[in-house]
Amino acid sequence: MTPDYLFGLSGKTVLVTGGATGIGRMAATGLVAAGATVFIASRKLENCQAAADDINAMGLSGRAHAFSGDVATQEGIERLVDDLKARTNQLHILMNNAGRTWGAPLGQFPYDAWEKVMSLNVTGMFQLTQSLLGLLENSSTLDDPARVVNVGSVMGEIPMGDGAYSYAMSKSAVHQMTRILAKELADRHITVNALAPGPFQSGMTAFAIGQDTGADRVGKRVPAGRVGRPEDIAACLQFLCGRGGSYITGAVIPVSGGINVATGPSIFGED
Repeated sequence: MTPDYLFGLSGKTVLVTGGATGIGRMAATGLVAAGATVFIASRKLENCQAAADDINAMGLSGRAHAFSGDVATQEGIERLVDDLKARTNQLHILMNNAGRTWGAPLGQFPYDAWEKVMSLNVTGMFQLTQSLLGLLENSSTLDDPARVVNVGSVMGEIPMGDGAYSYAMSKSAVHQMTRILAKELADRHITVNALAPGPFQSGMTAFAIGQDTGADRVGKRVPAGRVGRPEDIAACLQFLCGRGGSYITGAVIPVSGGINVATGPSIFGED
């Protein structure tokens, strides 16, 4: 079995929300590298176009296309779905990556910050997935199911607030949504899995990681000794979306360098 057989995505059509930057862009690049046609969607079309141009300039086997879409409102979701259906009658892979965060100390966390984060990270993700089930089901078979990959967070797996309380809670909800939808969509030949990333350099984490010096500082606190790299995300998507991942559903994959199993110092070990 060759890598192309196991992980190749030639002929596949993909939508990546929030695909212009960060983890979404890392994923989009990996999917294009595997041969897929990838629609990169975010609120700012110019950012999507710049990302698509950069990816296409790499000479990979697939192709990236800029696409405008806002997953934070019902109207935005309806418009995105209508525009996508006008461009294609197939959707083999949906990556729900669009999200936002909010940081404030406990005791000062604003009421509005909860709804703003939840409306995009949870409600928007569910409603977009629900709205695209027809396209996904039409593109799936028993041997080659359609794929949904949701982006959660290691903060949704372990009790870690770090001032981003609504974000952490939203990602825990994403993980449970993933398991529920995996159960309900299995007989429709749609797999649903999630990534639970740790720290990666992106716009969302720029306040904490910033450039290389910040990445080195944060990386020292990760059990694996570093922050995530683009290939860590790209490889996960190629696996989950290729033939090699067709029997996996309901999984939450910790792409976190061991943060998910870091439980503190040994109780009985030597000092």
